[in-house]
Amino acid sequence: MSTTAELLKQASELFPDEVVTSAHVRHFDLPLGAGRFALITLDNGHDHTKPTTFGPASLANLNAAIDQVEKEAADGEIIGVGLTGKPFIFAVGADLKGVEILKEYEHALAIGKGGHEVFKRLSELAVPTFAYYNGAAMGGGVEVGLHCTYRTVSAALPAFSLPEVFLGLVPGWGGCALLPNLIGPEKAVSVIIENSLNQNKQLKGKQVYELGIADAIFEGADFLEQSLIWTAAVLKGEIQIERPVIDRGEAWDQAVAKGRFIADSKVHGAAPAAYRALDIIAAAKDGDLQQGYDAEDKALADLIMGGELRSGIYAFNLVQKRGKRPAGAPDKNLARPVTKVGVVGAGLMASQLALLFLRRLEVPVVLTDIDQERVDKGVGYVHAEIDKLLGKGRVNQDKANRLKALVSGVLDKAEGFADADFIIEAVFEEIGVKQQVFAEVEAVAPAHAIFATNTSSLSVSEMASKLKNPERVVGFHFFNPVAVLPLLEIVRGEKTDDASLATAFAVAKKLKKTAVLTKDAPAFVVNRILTRFMGEIQNVIDEGTPVEVAEKAIEPLGLPMSPLVLLELVGPAIGLHVSETLNRAFPDRFTVSPNLAAVVKAGKRGFYVYDSGKPELDPEVAALLKQGDSVLTEEQVRTRVLDAVAQEIGIMLDEGVVAEAQDIDLCLITGAGWPFHLGGITPYLDREGVSERVNGKRFLAQGVASVPA
Repeated sequence: MSTTAELLKQASELFPDEVVTSAHVRHFDLPLGAGRFALITLDNGHDHTKPTTFGPASLANLNAAIDQVEKEAADGEIIGVGLTGKPFIFAVGADLKGVEILKEYEHALAIGKGGHEVFKRLSELAVPTFAYYNGAAMGGGVEVGLHCTYRTVSAALPAFSLPEVFLGLVPGWGGCALLPNLIGPEKAVSVIIENSLNQNKQLKGKQVYELGIADAIFEGADFLEQSLIWTAAVLKGEIQIERPVIDRGEAWDQAVAKGRFIADSKVHGAAPAAYRALDIIAAAKDGDLQQGYDAEDKALADLIMGGELRSGIYAFNLVQKRGKRPAGAPDKNLARPVTKVGVVGAGLMASQLALLFLRRLEVPVVLTDIDQERVDKGVGYVHAEIDKLLGKGRVNQDKANRLKALVSGVLDKAEGFADADFIIEAVFEEIGVKQQVFAEVEAVAPAHAIFATNTSSLSVSEMASKLKNPERVVGFHFFNPVAVLPLLEIVRGEKTDDASLATAFAVAKKLKKTAVLTKDAPAFVVNRILTRFMGEIQNVIDEGTPVEVAEKAIEPLGLPMSPLVLLELVGPAIGLHVSETLNRAFPDRFTVSPNLAAVVKAGKRGFYVYDSGKPELDPEVAALLKQGDSVLTEEQVRTRVLDAVAQEIGIMLDEGVVAEAQDIDLCLITGAGWPFHLGGITPYLDREGVSERVNGKRFLAQGVASVPA
């Protein structure tokens, strides 16, 4: 049997590029004369922009530090051991770069065992142990603290989570076994399952304390000092920690059942991680921790060798890395400064854009529209939203006043835009209207100003074609709701120059959006794929498949919402308009559904009514539907839809709409909320064999979003 040290040595040889975390031990006398104390600090030698992680060599370093304090504790030289992190970071868990390169099940099993064997020693020392969550703590960073006897948390801590289920893993170093035994199963299910599946929701320091994960909370400024005073009082018996009695009866089963309901509603059984985590939580009911750790090891190894985790890591890397360094973006030094923004239009979309530019750029923003009432309404919307931020404490009174003073509205474009550097239009989706708007703007704007269009499907080149300077027009397509969805499709028209494009990317970065460069092709990326996807659903309904069968067919993908609920969110009229645009461009692949046209003509907001609280086909819509007699099964519907999507993505890549398949996935994740466990979509199409069936080849090389060959 290999020792932990040998296991970790073997693992570190597989992973030579690890950013190694050291575990420094220092000794001092605690306040209040409590005695000699050892403090272990986790630090990878980089600043907070490179958070501390646990790869095999890092775990070996922590193991060696525990060797030292274990001996000191046994010899009576210390009365306690503390664990903390470098400034702003406690530790953010396993180093996933190491997980990506694993090919063997045994190596995957060793990852789980290695973490368990090291962390477990903290709970087995002869003296009490303390975790001081001083900064960001995620995954294994949270779990190492759970193995300690006591925990404190900084009130300034910005992010605390067990994000494994979100990525396609389970908390595998004690989280599933220890957390429900510490705070009860219901709260544990909320942290491990619900928050993870809710776009990886993070907890703040105060919530960590309120949940009972931490025993005490202190302000960030003197967090460690106050934690050590508290530690001294605990060790001297002056402070007693009372923990709740855990209900190991029916409440435990109900919490697990609730977790399954949440998982079903989010991923519909499409991704295994949540269910594996719930199985371990269910088995932790009797408090047998070792059995829980063994189950975590097995689940971890099974998931590491499965497709969903590789897709999850791939998706995470897309968002964290590729999303921050957009493919094909010009040299950022070409970008021009933006000191004033103009917005053409003052409707809801335009007002949301004005608010975003105002908050992120903090420069003057001016709205224009065709009458004073609309202008006033747009400015009023922005003021009201700033008042909401003030009410929630997100901005102070001074900042609220300053932001309100920066936004204005005028009827005269010459007055509003004469000194604007960046002007964006959000008017009616009609090419003639947009061409006219840009002609009016060009007549009054300075020669260096960039003209951006928020069009969702029209040609940017055509929009710019009648201008004297078409090189300064760029597509700048946001997704609704603007404040929530991170994607910004930046469209290069035929004449768009590098300076305009570079400025657009620089602005996107300040807006904190994920920018993807796309060619000026009909409907760009997200709307083109979604329209093909939705179009195939509409086709099978039109041909005769019942609505509920067509909808249910897509459930195994675990998408955020069903196709017809999405159509309702987008608006049937907009859906119809985009399908008509794409039908004109590609009549062989994009259809215009007569049933959708009938629904729009009847003024219906969607296919469903919600009288019972859940979606049911609107009887008035059912009466409008004219269907054929070709009825497909769920599986046949799914095959048709996935084949259509794979074909469209293949054509888009051949046309050079984006640089690579990775950009398609990044767009679907950040613009349409498609799940991490699909990796966007192309890893799923590869994994299910759809890519090869339709296009004769995979979208991604083996080992990218899949287990290496």
